[in-house]
Amino acid sequence: MSKLLPTAAREPADPSLARARRRRAHRVPYALLLPALLGLTFLVLPLAGLLIRAPWSALPEQLTSTEVWDALRLSLICATAATGVSLVLGVPLAWLLARTEFPGRRIIRALVTLPLVLPPVVGGVALLLVLGRNGIVGRWLDSAFGITLPFHTSGVVLAEAFVAMPFLVISVEGALRAADPRYEEAAATLGASRLTAFRRVTLPLIAPGIGAGAVLAWARALGEFGATITFAGNFPGQTQTMPLAVYLAMESDPEAAIALSLVLLAVSIAVLAGLRDRWMSAP
Repeated sequence: MSKLLPTAAREPADPSLARARRRRAHRVPYALLLPALLGLTFLVLPLAGLLIRAPWSALPEQLTSTEVWDALRLSLICATAATGVSLVLGVPLAWLLARTEFPGRRIIRALVTLPLVLPPVVGGVALLLVLGRNGIVGRWLDSAFGITLPFHTSGVVLAEAFVAMPFLVISVEGALRAADPRYEEAAATLGASRLTAFRRVTLPLIAPGIGAGAVLAWARALGEFGATITFAGNFPGQTQTMPLAVYLAMESDPEAAIALSLVLLAVSIAVLAGLRDRWMSAP
């Protein structure tokens, strides 16, 4: 009978002996502690160096300069617009992947998540070949409607949406898979259409997942560099976002580059703090 009892039930009656066993079980092996501390130092030390070398006294002047403010304003506008595009297109796409069965769904999911691992510069080249003035679709847009997307603010939005949308799709798809589909089925039995059930039942259920995905997409869009500079260029006031301004300022005004880097760092910390309960709830 004792062989069937769980381990916790067969612990010795002496409390001190049980506590000693638990301490030994939770003791950190020294062979793992050293590389863990080195890894932590490797990740934290560059951020600490950024804070230490920051020109705190000149920071207000740097952040209020015209060039920095233009890059900051453009970044906020484009990141918000890219998040809006991701919401409009990504939520239905996530629902399609989570709630329907069709041939090739795994391949579609792999293609949707491909921008997560694709080098951003490659994404920018791909966008240029499709939406450029001589691209597959861009040639038609230019001749039929006079719409030119590359090297324009709209190109920044598209480039950022391309790299940010997978974050939203993954988050929303996970929320849809965790949501109980019986609520939607109950709404259907009461006469609600598929669209009404999605709007009145499903969306409120997955609202936290949509919010988390939108925040991640917004932060990713704000920090996008490779696809933006390849597809939209680096024109101050038109396509020069904060990461591009940091890259350019490093050559002429390092203090401005540090100031912009601090803003991006603050945004990243705010995103992590906002998603703490969802993504870092483990004790």
